[in-house]
Amino acid sequence: MNEDGPMLRVPSTDGVVVAVHDLGGEGEPFLVCHATGFLGRVYEPLAAALTGRFHVYALDFRGHGDATVPDNGRFDWRAMGDDLEAVIDALDVAPVRVFGHSMGGGVSLLVEQRRPGTIRSAYLFEPIVPPAVEGTALQGPSGMSEAARKRRPVFASKAEALYRYASRPPLHELRADSLYAYVEHGFRERPDGTVELKCAPESEAATFDAPGKPTVDLLHEVMAPVTIAIGTTAHDWTPAHFGTAVADALPNGRLEQHPALGHFGPMQDPVTIGQRIIAAVHA
Repeated sequence: MNEDGPMLRVPSTDGVVVAVHDLGGEGEPFLVCHATGFLGRVYEPLAAALTGRFHVYALDFRGHGDATVPDNGRFDWRAMGDDLEAVIDALDVAPVRVFGHSMGGGVSLLVEQRRPGTIRSAYLFEPIVPPAVEGTALQGPSGMSEAARKRRPVFASKAEALYRYASRPPLHELRADSLYAYVEHGFRERPDGTVELKCAPESEAATFDAPGKPTVDLLHEVMAPVTIAIGTTAHDWTPAHFGTAVADALPNGRLEQHPALGHFGPMQDPVTIGQRIIAAVHA
C-alpha cells in the first residue's frame, strides 16, 4: 500500500519497475493502458464507470507515472509491450479484457499479436497504428515530440499546475475530475516545496519518437474481438484518421465513432466511454 492507494510494483525489462494501481470494483479483471505522457490514474473517472462490472487495474508504463525510467533509455514500443506482458503475468489475469488509449491501444495490439490469447477483448480509443512500415517518417521524430520537450516540468504547486492546464489547450478539454486526477497523481513534490511532472518531458518525447509501433499490416494476426473507438475526423489530422483502416484490418474488429469527442475522449467523457466499454463486452 502507498499513501494514494493500493499499488503493485512489477519488474520488467531494461531495469524498469512498472507500477500497477488497483482502482477497485467487482467482477472479472480489466486493465487500463494509458496514452503517452499520461499515467494510469488519470483514468480514475473512467474506472468509476466500470467498477460495477469489472475489477479495474491501471498500469504506468516505463518513464510514466510511478514507473521507473529504463536503465538504457529504451522507450521502444516493443519494450512497452514487455511492461504490459509483465503486468498481465504478475496479476495472473490472461486472457484479460483491456482498455487502451492512443499509445496504450497500440501496445495492447502488439502484445496480442506476439502472444496470441493474452487479450480476451479490447476497447481501444484511437490506438496509434500507422499504415507505414518500420523505418518510415511515421516511425520517427514528430511535432508531438518537439512539443513534449518544450513542456514546463516544474510548478510552484499542484494548484498552479491545475489552473494553468485548465485555462489553455490542450488539457483544458479534459473533464474537471480527469484533469484533477492528472495533476494530483502526475506530479511529485520536490524538496523545495515545488512540484514536477513524474513523466519528464524527455521521457514523453522519447516515447513519441520511439520505433516499434504496430502497423496495419500486422493486424490480421490479432484474432481477439477489438472495438476501435475514434473521435471527430472533421478538423485537422488526428489519430482518429487511423481508425477505419485499423478496424478493417482486424479479423474481429469494429469501428465506433464519437464525433463530439477529440483524442482525449476517455478523459473528456469517461461516463459515455465507460458505458460503451460495457456494451462492447456484451455485444
